[in-house]
Amino acid sequence: MSISVGFDTSNYTTSVAVLDTDSMTVRNIKQLLPVRHGERGLRQADAVFLHTKALPALMNEAFEGLSSFDVCGCSSAPRLAEDSYMPCFLVGMNTAAAFSHGAGCELYTTSHQVGHILAALFSCKKLDLLKGEKPFAAFHVSGGTTEILLCTPDRDRNIRIQLIGGTTDLNAGQAIDRCGVRLGIGFPCGAELEKLALQSSAEFDIKPSVNGLYCSMSGIENKCAQLARAGARPCDTAKFCIDSVCAVLEKLTLGLLEKYNGIDIIYAGGVMSNSSIRDKLSAYGSFAEPAFSSDNAVGIAVYAALKKGLI
Repeated sequence: MSISVGFDTSNYTTSVAVLDTDSMTVRNIKQLLPVRHGERGLRQADAVFLHTKALPALMNEAFEGLSSFDVCGCSSAPRLAEDSYMPCFLVGMNTAAAFSHGAGCELYTTSHQVGHILAALFSCKKLDLLKGEKPFAAFHVSGGTTEILLCTPDRDRNIRIQLIGGTTDLNAGQAIDRCGVRLGIGFPCGAELEKLALQSSAEFDIKPSVNGLYCSMSGIENKCAQLARAGARPCDTAKFCIDSVCAVLEKLTLGLLEKYNGIDIIYAGGVMSNSSIRDKLSAYGSFAEPAFSSDNAVGIAVYAALKKGLI
């Protein structure tokens, strides 16, 4: 049994993963960070404290019954870019460094975004896309990111990423969270807003704001505010929000397929765990299971295993 461990301490989730590379089974252990009702996020200082507090119990659960480890990975930044930095990732990095030293195994670092893509590939059983030279596309859609990425297999880095599209203002998850907070839902709002939207049978004439492979989502927030002020049923406002995000993503997808001639598409990120969006877009590409779409450390464990040559 070969074991790869992953740590990810993102803005709102503490995550530890243990991947058995012989059976390709995984323990995906994670915990949302608490956000006060009515607020739309956490200060980084609070996130650092909450990650530090949560990690020991999550590690105990993840490592139960295990005594040896072959490799360790952690996320060090949101993206693979020089200016990409958030203090919350320091908690996972420091924990991973101490763990790898104690366990006597190598430590590899990558970005939170790479972790999302690899977790999606793992869940979809499409890790073979990393073999050869053929590129594929990944949508990374969350509260902090709405990007279309051209992903090319790379022998040294496993995957080379080029930004080819995305949002020019609000991220999809921001539009969803702001609508949800306005409706009295606790942050992050995605799961509860989805439940609320499923109660609505309203239909909307949605005109997504898309130019090529780039979009604008600020209009979604504005329209949701108008609906709420006009006394629309909360479930209808919620449905409008999710349907609008979905319409934008569908139009971007069609533009991507046209420009890149039927390229393979992977959908990753917390927003892509929404069942309505999955149902609408699954004809165009592959979705990870919800547990592997929302923030998790599985992709980080996969990355470390790939670097070590265990996969």
